[in-house]
Amino acid sequence: MKLSNSFFYTIRDDIKDEDSKSGNLLVRSGMVKKEASGVYMFMPMGLRVKRKIENIIRDEMDKAGANEVLMPALIPSDIFHKSHRYDSFGPDMFKLKDRNDREFCLGPTHEELFVMAAKEKIKSYRDMPFNIYQIQDKFRDEARPRFGLIRTREFTMKDAYSFDTDSNTGEVSYQKMVTAYKNAFYRMEIDYRIVKADTGVMGGDLSEEFQAVTDIGEDILVMCDSCSFGSNIEVAPVQAEEFEKEDKKEMELVETPGAKTIEDIVGLLKADISKTVKTLVYSVDGEIIFALVKGDRELNETKLRKLLKGNDVVLATEEDLKKVTDASFGSLGPVGVDVKIVIDNEVANMSNFVCGANKTGYHYINVNLSDFQVYRQGDIVNVREGDTCPHCGGRIYFKKGIEIGNTFKLGTKYSEALDLNYLDEENNLKPVYMGCYGIGVARCMAAIAEQKADEHGLVWSKEIAPFSVGITVINMNDEKQSSVALKLYENLNKEGIDVLLDDRDERAGVKFKDMDLIGIPYRITVGKKSSDGILEFKSRDGKIDTEVSSDKIIDEIKKYI
Repeated sequence: MKLSNSFFYTIRDDIKDEDSKSGNLLVRSGMVKKEASGVYMFMPMGLRVKRKIENIIRDEMDKAGANEVLMPALIPSDIFHKSHRYDSFGPDMFKLKDRNDREFCLGPTHEELFVMAAKEKIKSYRDMPFNIYQIQDKFRDEARPRFGLIRTREFTMKDAYSFDTDSNTGEVSYQKMVTAYKNAFYRMEIDYRIVKADTGVMGGDLSEEFQAVTDIGEDILVMCDSCSFGSNIEVAPVQAEEFEKEDKKEMELVETPGAKTIEDIVGLLKADISKTVKTLVYSVDGEIIFALVKGDRELNETKLRKLLKGNDVVLATEEDLKKVTDASFGSLGPVGVDVKIVIDNEVANMSNFVCGANKTGYHYINVNLSDFQVYRQGDIVNVREGDTCPHCGGRIYFKKGIEIGNTFKLGTKYSEALDLNYLDEENNLKPVYMGCYGIGVARCMAAIAEQKADEHGLVWSKEIAPFSVGITVINMNDEKQSSVALKLYENLNKEGIDVLLDDRDERAGVKFKDMDLIGIPYRITVGKKSSDGILEFKSRDGKIDTEVSSDKIIDEIKKYI
């Protein structure tokens, strides 16, 4: 590609409406252009990077024995009603109607359609196992698109689905995909961790995320300093703290004027925060519940939803609260209130603690579990840095991450909902066991930019860079320089090497900055010494910076490509 007659541009200044390093650099380098919040165009350079990432993924999927298909983006919405996911997606799903008033949606995901496709093949146990996948755009009406390509409304995903007779053969299929993912991310040179995660709207028995470790990201990764434990904070188990057993004291009502927070209570009563319990009020599928956690802990809504097997779990409003008590939020507690009480495991270990009295401006001290009825107990809090690892006893620390891939053991959720069955060896009808596997293509692109970019711009690996080699001509008006550069460009093309020729009529400094900004791995500079057969050869990472004779430059490049 010659820049002089190509659609190429860069932007010198930082982009004001991009809130991440990757978003800023991808727009500045002319890789992408924001059209609307969460909607991006891919320009020639960016599209080349995106397609190279897709090809790595495609190659590893094909090696794992998966077959590529392509599903429609426009999906009749009734299929989501059949799988009972229409309401789960809610406002995140783009919906529209055709001229016959039939409702469709833009596919947020494609489990249902893959099941319908599998029905064409599966009749007997002999028809499995198999795996089919696609690389296609998805659409979700994100409430807060942000971080450039990391959270968008339209995004390209590789989604694959395995079909097996049972969980045993399903495990084999699952591990094949995990291996394919490891190979793909290794080739992309992404620093990632595999962590346990919430199955969410996908459902199923297990979810694991492939998280790129970055300085920004929407996910908090929970790691151990002594073992390989890794989890998304949403599902990271908490090793409940044990407390010294105390003799039960008599519960006592005390006045706490103006106290609205745990910190207020601690200051007013001179209490140890580890002896306090806070009460949070939730509406769970329309029913009000009180959730109790130790005063210095944060409640985890994902864990609460799982414990109560609820679908719609949201913080209660003041109007909701008035249905069960006249007390304000800062004075709530479990004693003497007619609602279901859910407690965290740590609260179950506490005695003689402080909590609200369900009377504004008052609290109880010396409260014990025998003073109220517990509906359900479980792990419903967030893990904290410094907590004990649930696996080895080491210490927990946090990292931020970008979810670039996920794998799910779906089990029989979708096959049962959509009647995907097979006849086993004894002629009994059974539901098919499924797995699901996704990779966010543009997220990989953003994650690499976040991890590898430096103060000069993007840094791509040779497998995904838009071009492997860039040729910079110092002075295009110098006949010798231009002819050497053109000949080298043609010879590299003949060798099958992706090469970019910057033959623009620009200053050398501008050309060098653009090469660094777009992240070309290897740069050849054709300058004054080219008349003596000497070229400059430099790598983007700074590890190579040397002079090479023009008759040996191609052999030198081949050492690295």
